[in-house]
Amino acid sequence: MTAPAPADIAAAADRIRGRVRVTPIIDVDDITAIPLVLKLELLQHTGSFKVRGAFNRVLSAGGPPEVIAASGGNHGLAVAYVAHRLRLRADIFVPTTAPAVKVDGIRSFGADVTLIGTSYAEALCASLARAEQTGALMVHAYDCPDVVAGQGTVGRELEEQVPDVDTVLVATGGGGLIGGIAAWWSGRARIVSVEPYGAPTMHAALAAGEPVDVSVDSVAADSLGA
Repeated sequence: MTAPAPADIAAAADRIRGRVRVTPIIDVDDITAIPLVLKLELLQHTGSFKVRGAFNRVLSAGGPPEVIAASGGNHGLAVAYVAHRLRLRADIFVPTTAPAVKVDGIRSFGADVTLIGTSYAEALCASLARAEQTGALMVHAYDCPDVVAGQGTVGRELEEQVPDVDTVLVATGGGGLIGGIAAWWSGRARIVSVEPYGAPTMHAALAAGEPVDVSVDSVAADSLGA
């Protein structure tokens, strides 16, 4: 996958403007020894940054009639929401271990849900096969330049809110968010990946020098990666 350039992220910001929320920041200097702000993407539509990438992917493709995605929960919610807003059909593949509240949320937006396998990888394989059969647009959770560019708008927005930021800590799962944020700053700020011991995806990939499969064993990581 070719990483997006800052110009791609700026274009994504223009493309999704008015469809996603500009999420606020809060200053927590009073409880830390250094200047620190938090960007509240939990206040984004569906509760995470994922709608940014989903909107950018679908809108970049010209609004296809049907979209397909695989997800552990959050990405599926985002794609289902985007499809609902754009009046498209959505087919979301999730493992049987996905939290029921997220599966119910996906269905609440009118998407079809296929429960398959016990891992995200199994759901992804099934979704890719269905996309090949139907010709529907595949909206990958992170391995897609348009998705990564959409997630990178978090970084662009943060820089507008905090122009003198020098270090950004990013929760990491599949890598779409940190990839987009790193692409936006392109070396102008220090980007630090933060992940739970039970889902060390970025750490393992950097150690191996390439993407690798890891076992996910963390309550805090039920949807990390998708």
